[in-house]
Amino acid sequence: MALVFRRWASSTPSKAHLHKPLHENSFPIGFKLTGIHVGVKKNKELLDLGVVLSTSQHPTSAAACFTRNAFKAAPVIVSDNVLARNGGRARGFVVNSGCANAVTGKQGLEDAWAMVKHTTALLPSQAAKEDTEHDALVMSTGVIGQNLPISKIVAGIRRAADSLGSDFAAWERAAKAFMTTDTFPKLRSRVFSINGVEYRLAGMDKGAGMIHPDMGPLSTIPSSPRQLHATLLGCILTDAAVSPRSLQSALTYAVDRSFNSISVDGDMSTNDTIIVLANGAAAPIRDGRAHEIDEETDRDSYEIFKKELTDFAVDLAQLVVRDGEGATKFVAVKVQGAPNYKDAHAIASKISTSALVKTALYGEDANWGRILAATGSVPLSSSPNSEEVPVINPSKVSVTFVPSDGTAELPVLVNGEPENVDEDRAKQILSMEDINIVVDLGLGGDGEATYWTCDFSYEYVRINGDYRS
Repeated sequence: MALVFRRWASSTPSKAHLHKPLHENSFPIGFKLTGIHVGVKKNKELLDLGVVLSTSQHPTSAAACFTRNAFKAAPVIVSDNVLARNGGRARGFVVNSGCANAVTGKQGLEDAWAMVKHTTALLPSQAAKEDTEHDALVMSTGVIGQNLPISKIVAGIRRAADSLGSDFAAWERAAKAFMTTDTFPKLRSRVFSINGVEYRLAGMDKGAGMIHPDMGPLSTIPSSPRQLHATLLGCILTDAAVSPRSLQSALTYAVDRSFNSISVDGDMSTNDTIIVLANGAAAPIRDGRAHEIDEETDRDSYEIFKKELTDFAVDLAQLVVRDGEGATKFVAVKVQGAPNYKDAHAIASKISTSALVKTALYGEDANWGRILAATGSVPLSSSPNSEEVPVINPSKVSVTFVPSDGTAELPVLVNGEPENVDEDRAKQILSMEDINIVVDLGLGGDGEATYWTCDFSYEYVRINGDYRS
């Protein structure tokens, strides 16, 4: 009993070092944003409404990946509708925290549309396009099944115009407005170049619990195949110009290898949304308009942009795992030697969501048998070139713990044979904040995928046991 009390009383590591000021020259130009308190949350010190606007004179492309949960929240449905109506164009978005506006029926849809309309009203006029009531997207996060205090939110959107800015403080305010059980605002930026032209990416996301996204485009690209798979919300803004179809294609690819490859607790949210806006404010001008990167007409530039977007999305996604509710470990699970990426991804996901694996990691117990049990429970997919379905051969599988400090790796299973494991060394590795687990299926394929997850602690149970109160 004393042992249980001691562990329950221990606190999770501080995540404060993961948030730091960013150089203002690293933020994309042509955006204004803010975060304010409007009363969705009871605590007046907490920001609960964020507004982001593109002020570029060029058309702004927009792309999004949404949850595939059957109970899609009203803001997911409305944002998808806006993108479909506008052909992949939108010039801003609004986000509230504290209430998810999910499973709220007709009223929820009306409230989401009201948020879109009032945010659109803040956008500067654009001569190249007739102003519309629906030129913005919407996101919400918080408790499911409760209606928004929409009058407070609408009044707040109007008031947000007074504090819009483009400096670090404005970006930080917007990032804070996303937060629910997050312990720090998740904000990153970077500079990159394509053909000698300098562009910038900046993004923010939120998430600490109910994290196991399965996101992809909905009606925006009806023919797109399904992707592998409290709430994850995020946005990435760039001053590059990218065609709507190519922006969506790049985002879908990036999300699959970042946000769709993280898990805190294995629960998919009703609200998961990642938005990208590309406003072209830094793009070269040709024939009076920003030259848009396109995967069909400028493949090389598109591939560079896609890689930059993917790497950046991985950085943002990993912040969510590091801030997982009650998390004390950041764990990278790499599966290799699989027949294909899909199989490697599915097995890495299964290991990452196993409660038995995650609790063993918290207890710093090298119980690698749980990793094998999770691995062996996933059926492999059939090859398009063969009617035979491959199967895992236990005599070829290897498992290795890789320390994050660069010291020697610790194989625990090699070609199906257990190693004589030094338990003290294993515990030393598992006591590190960052842990790497490599599972080699030994099937000779080039399928490889990495999933990022965290451990399960007593603190996770405490947070979610009284979430609504």
